[in-house]
Amino acid sequence: MVRIYWTLGVLALVYRADNVLGNHLSSHQLTYDNLPLSQRRFFKNVRALLEKRLNPNVVADSDWPSFDNVLNSDMNSPHNGFTDNDNIIKSPTAVPTPVLVENWPKIAHSFGQVTAVSIDPYGNPVIFHRADRFWDSNTFNETNNVFYYIEKGPIKESTIYTLDAKTGNILSGWGNNMFYLPHGLTIDTHGNYWITDVAMHQAFKFRASESQPLITIGTRFRPGSTIKHLCKPTSIAVATTGEFFVADGYCNQRILKFNAAGRLLRVIPQPPEFLSLQVPHAITLLEHLDLLCIADRENMRVVCPKAGLKSSKGEGQPAATIQEPDLGRVFGVAGYNDKDIVYAVNGPTSMLPVRGFTINPKSETIIGHWGKFKNPHSIAVSSNNLTLYVTEIGSGYQANRIWKYVLV
Repeated sequence: MVRIYWTLGVLALVYRADNVLGNHLSSHQLTYDNLPLSQRRFFKNVRALLEKRLNPNVVADSDWPSFDNVLNSDMNSPHNGFTDNDNIIKSPTAVPTPVLVENWPKIAHSFGQVTAVSIDPYGNPVIFHRADRFWDSNTFNETNNVFYYIEKGPIKESTIYTLDAKTGNILSGWGNNMFYLPHGLTIDTHGNYWITDVAMHQAFKFRASESQPLITIGTRFRPGSTIKHLCKPTSIAVATTGEFFVADGYCNQRILKFNAAGRLLRVIPQPPEFLSLQVPHAITLLEHLDLLCIADRENMRVVCPKAGLKSSKGEGQPAATIQEPDLGRVFGVAGYNDKDIVYAVNGPTSMLPVRGFTINPKSETIIGHWGKFKNPHSIAVSSNNLTLYVTEIGSGYQANRIWKYVLV
């Protein structure tokens, strides 16, 4: 509601300015070009901002100004964000909005179900896909969660592809004859690949392009709920300290925290912690806030308990919870640490729009909406906080794709 009033206020401001110019043109010989530079730029950016609001999902030829700063700036103030060498408002406090990059990738790809995306240290997106494999009602034994098609062997083609950030073209691929049913992929700051395979019931740490894992969590093809077993793990989040978290996942409804060597440190939730999870489908870290944010899919919310990276103080306390009527089933989350916010995507949920969300865990609110999807499955933000990627899964190669957004 507040943004509606703001938008109306900006419209009124532009209307008033245009009328002032029109009504007094003959008597005062006032034209747009006669306005002071700061005022001309102010009105230019207001109009650009309104055009952006009318079509928010397309990248324009230039960066867009911050909505809040256009409204709050003083046109005649030297501190209004404009300079003679700058034509956009700069705001260190503005929350970046994802804006779709059209015609990316330049060439259409024929991937299988693209279950995950992450970004390598060079800023290139890396996708994890299932090739010719699908997960349906015949994939697992419903009683014991054992994968039915072990005898088919691992997927023969490359399951991991690195794409060029500028063009979307494939740069390299690996992961052939290694995985049975890909799910999660996270690349840490050192370029290590953290992977989950729901058929194998395992989580791995790999060096790029290597076939032997550095760390393995879980027992191959043996689902379970002990500390030595996983059951359809979904996602991994890695801290700069080396500690990592595994979302375990479709069956066990828990998060496991490990030290850098793979020794179990903590299970989330654990008594007396009250946090009931229903398919923790994706996880991300906000290290500045010491929070682990979880896409609690079937509970239709994002919950952020203390990660315990700085100290154990606060572990087990009530988690920050974001649960609003339009959120639906949350499939993917990605942290934007500079702003202490989380970007998320929901999936098909009744009649709700399938789209992206900008979330503030500190206020436990949704502060923005963006994008339009059919069946998104994962999301990632680049380390320089300039780009964001979303992947979708479907039954045909045209539905299995990756979208690129810029954060402006």
